[in-house]
Amino acid sequence: MVPLLLAFLWLSGTPLVASSYAPFTNVQCPQEPLLRSVSPTNQSLHPQEVEYMSVRAPGIIAAWRSWLQNTSAIGYDLDALGGADGTRFPKVGIALSGGGYQAAQYGAGVLSALDGRNESAVAAGTGGLLQTASYITGLSGGSWLLTSLVFSSFPTLHDLVLGNIDTGGSTTGWLLDAHLFWPASTAFATPPNPTRVIGGLNFKWYRTIFNDLKQKVDAGEISLVEAWTRALAYHFLNGTTRSNFFDDSNHGKGMFISALPIRQCLLNQSAHTDVFWSSIPQIPAYQSHSMPFPIVVADSVPNNQSDNHYMPLWSTVYEFTPYEMGSWDPQLSMFTNMKYVGTTLNKGAPLNSTSCVIGFDQADFVFGTSSALFNRVEDIAMILGKVLRLIFNGIRYRFKFGVHQDVAVWVNPFKGISPGIFQDSMSSHLHLVDGSDNLENIPLGPLMVKARGLDFIVASEGGGHELNDWPSGESLYASAYRTVNVLSNVSQGFPPLPNDPNNFIPFGLNQRPTLFGCDPTRNPPEWPLIMYLPNAPPVDGSDPVTNAGALRLRYTTNHTARILDASQAGTTSGFLPGKGGADPNWGKCFQCAAVDRARYKSSPVIPRSQFCQGCFTQYCYNANSPTPPPAIVGRQYLFVDPDPQNGLTILGQFKPLIIALVTLVVVFIVAGIAACCFCKRRQRKVRRSEKAALLDQEAAQQEGVESIELTKL
Repeated sequence: MVPLLLAFLWLSGTPLVASSYAPFTNVQCPQEPLLRSVSPTNQSLHPQEVEYMSVRAPGIIAAWRSWLQNTSAIGYDLDALGGADGTRFPKVGIALSGGGYQAAQYGAGVLSALDGRNESAVAAGTGGLLQTASYITGLSGGSWLLTSLVFSSFPTLHDLVLGNIDTGGSTTGWLLDAHLFWPASTAFATPPNPTRVIGGLNFKWYRTIFNDLKQKVDAGEISLVEAWTRALAYHFLNGTTRSNFFDDSNHGKGMFISALPIRQCLLNQSAHTDVFWSSIPQIPAYQSHSMPFPIVVADSVPNNQSDNHYMPLWSTVYEFTPYEMGSWDPQLSMFTNMKYVGTTLNKGAPLNSTSCVIGFDQADFVFGTSSALFNRVEDIAMILGKVLRLIFNGIRYRFKFGVHQDVAVWVNPFKGISPGIFQDSMSSHLHLVDGSDNLENIPLGPLMVKARGLDFIVASEGGGHELNDWPSGESLYASAYRTVNVLSNVSQGFPPLPNDPNNFIPFGLNQRPTLFGCDPTRNPPEWPLIMYLPNAPPVDGSDPVTNAGALRLRYTTNHTARILDASQAGTTSGFLPGKGGADPNWGKCFQCAAVDRARYKSSPVIPRSQFCQGCFTQYCYNANSPTPPPAIVGRQYLFVDPDPQNGLTILGQFKPLIIALVTLVVVFIVAGIAACCFCKRRQRKVRRSEKAALLDQEAAQQEGVESIELTKL
């Protein structure tokens, strides 16, 4: 039944002429090489990444001075720390974890607490770090937040998530009150026609998505991930509003805005809107160098691996920057030009000078790849039931996907590279999946690369693996293991963690800000200082609203606003050992942590101030003196829905979709019966016609025989 539905949706759709989701083939290849080697012994960054950071540097120095105007409050002299020219200030990175809508909203609240444009965050002492950051990474739900932030040209976080178009702004918001799989509902009105049939609107929405898929399947191989990415694009790429949600607007697809043919627009970056990953350099905030350098992470499934539910830590991890995609992993150590991803290469060479591909790097396909969880669909289906499995199997059937087509399919630009070493050297395609499939739920890898030289990393973890959907800390252990065993020649060292992962939660490290790597043993330090900011229950003992779960696919606007406020409050609160409530010194302690590595860049090393030493005693993980479990008190852990009338269980979230599918099944049963009746009537008519023709033929033959006999007479 489901394949029939998909065929119906496909065939009944009207083609979109203002945009294209398909890449364009047979275009002129660039003169420069399409691959760039980055061997561990000769690490180098892309020249344009280096140029961006160089031009951004003065703005970062100014941001440090603006944020730390009164360093005497934390016991330092600002010029002594940063140097007269400011070049000794630490290099900062921010990592945004996976975890679905929950992590995306939590991460937005964290960034809001670090934003120097947020007056309340500035007053708390944390607002300002975001402007000092050189890099920002995201995976899965964190990549949705990051992509949305970048392609909206870095607005304030509340404007990004909740929108400001009603007050004359340009951001449309995430519209999370529209369910990801069944957006039209009585709770998501669609002016100016709110009385239109909800089912009809949703069918039109699905039809539009399948039109997009048809465009791309006509140009090459696709997978389930394309449908996933198109649904997400309605929420995380700016431009979709309540009034145009169900029409044929572009909704984040590659599109042209001039009279030029779309192929020419793709080649001419100034002629199309910023919806391709390689078009990030055209975004105003990027052009003004006022945003950190963005990187998205995805894992890969080796083509010869039969079980692709979870990835081994040695499997290649890929990163996507505005200029290239590739991996620092020693088995590959290679990057390709982002604009021309989708081009078939063999040992770095295209088939011919006009065989290149452009337009494959749709922004939604990048963040959809980073959150591609369909390789774990059996695990999810165990929770959601057989109905969703029918959907996935139906989509597979309609588009004739192969065994591994529950992954994001990318043309392999590294074919022929490092045979016998690189896992996919002989494969024509890469199979990419959710960036947390190898258990690294926080995208620390790109920030640990030696060539980038980061000193201080804020690791935000909004996803939950522990009871009641709080973080468990296992992501840090996965990153530490991979750093030591796979990336030892590529990355900086990883700071010490509790030897026994089972102690992470009892020590309360998943319930408060924690610093790892506070006291390096050499200079320059062998590891960056990492500040771990887990999604945690409110310090004042109020009901938590930020742990609804990664599988929740709809949030009321009120709930989203509550999450932003609670996440910001948690980031600006710190904790008090053995007490409830916020730490009044946390803002200054946060500044102590952020600026600490500057001490090591002075000669001689500047001693840590007495005030900051007190902060480090409270917030650093110390293997010799871990925080005792009773230090975390007065918390509420069980999620409390702020809108219980709209609250949904895991299965309940899919109730609209299940009802719709049941309705569709009934419709198609009736349609099938009608079709069968029609076919039978047609068959009977054909048989009657054939029988009549045979009778006419026999009559003609008989008449001919009689004529012959009469002639003989």
